[in-house]
Amino acid sequence: MVDDSENVRVAADLAPAVALLRVLKVTGNLTRAAAELGIPQPTASRRLAALTDLLGTPVTTPDGRGIRLTRAGGLLAEAADRAGAELEHGVRRVREEVDPERGHIALGFLHLLGRSLVPNLLRDFRADHPRARFTLVQGSLQDITDRLVHGEIDLCLVAPPPDTPDLDSFPLTEQELFVAVPEGHPLAGADHVHLPDLAAEPFVMLEHGYGLRQITDELCARAGFRPEVAFEGQESDTVRGLVASGLGVSLLPKFEPGTPTGIVEVPLRPRARRTVALTWPSGRPLSPAVAAFRDFVHASRG
Repeated sequence: MVDDSENVRVAADLAPAVALLRVLKVTGNLTRAAAELGIPQPTASRRLAALTDLLGTPVTTPDGRGIRLTRAGGLLAEAADRAGAELEHGVRRVREEVDPERGHIALGFLHLLGRSLVPNLLRDFRADHPRARFTLVQGSLQDITDRLVHGEIDLCLVAPPPDTPDLDSFPLTEQELFVAVPEGHPLAGADHVHLPDLAAEPFVMLEHGYGLRQITDELCARAGFRPEVAFEGQESDTVRGLVASGLGVSLLPKFEPGTPTGIVEVPLRPRARRTVALTWPSGRPLSPAVAAFRDFVHASRG
């Protein structure tokens, strides 16, 4: 049985070669990988040979004019990716400890939140932190939370808040949901709509994995019916366009700054709302800049 100290020694010995595996996984070419790392090709070849000797199994195999990783090489490359992400996070934290105002924040959010909520938060935060840098990532609820868990982003704005022990969150705001119907629809002139009134209507929905799809399915189930899904999309603007074309109805937050042409937004009774939350990993230390943005958002809750 290999003890922990032996594993540490082996890991230290293979670190340079594993860095080579990370690049080979992408390039599939030893010459290009060596050039990207700034080392001679013979050095790269020796590192791979030494790694094979150390592990007792090949880490690469020929693939046409290039090479590809074996299963063992792939496992090491995946571990190196995770370790590299942690190391990069550590370097970033050190740099931001020296100058937190130059910090970088990777923020994920749902497409629907990019119209006004996110721009307003960034504008107000940058007023006091003008040198802060942001990377913005949009996607579905599932996509964004997966990226958060894997360390690809620092924080995310999602709805509904994820119910998982490895993520922390606080509610930021609530958005009322309306029934979007095409102009000329029998419900377009109604003061309000009860959800069971939509049981026979075709729905235009976001795909599974989107928070709004989850909320719509749950609301319809509580109202006693399963919606007839005529179309599924990945963008709220596409959903609204299909509704405007008379292809179905949808449950959506109010469009800002005003209702788009061809659509009528009818209130639901009883009212339905979704909670927008700021979420971050519970077990990962936040860099000074990320913590500052989280605290700013918490202070701005409405």
